[in-house]
Amino acid sequence: MAVKTSARSAKPAAKVAAKRRGGSARKGSAKKWSAEVMRKSDAMDLQAGVFKLKTPAAVARSLKRSSEASHRRKSTPFRSAMSMLNFEINRGGRNLTGERLQVLQKAKQELRRLFGRPLK
Repeated sequence: MAVKTSARSAKPAAKVAAKRRGGSARKGSAKKWSAEVMRKSDAMDLQAGVFKLKTPAAVARSLKRSSEASHRRKSTPFRSAMSMLNFEINRGGRNLTGERLQVLQKAKQELRRLFGRPLK
């Protein structure tokens, strides 16, 4: 059986179509990689529900507390906390409500303030 290729390249048509859809050409095991990262990662331990807290200040305080208490981080507490916050924002993608995204974005500013970093 011949593999159908696209006219522009020698890539199989399934890969080309999957790339256009923003997906993967793999079947079955192409589950959300980010969920596995959150479960199995050797990153710092976070308070349960930290990203569901109502105020940006509460989210930032919790991340700061967790990052300073953790001995499993590989970088400074600020970078670890900001990395986890950005990971959550990026992982949520289109599924985050505008209100939730705004709280998490404001939490970034609050985190900078708590660590004495310049605000952007």
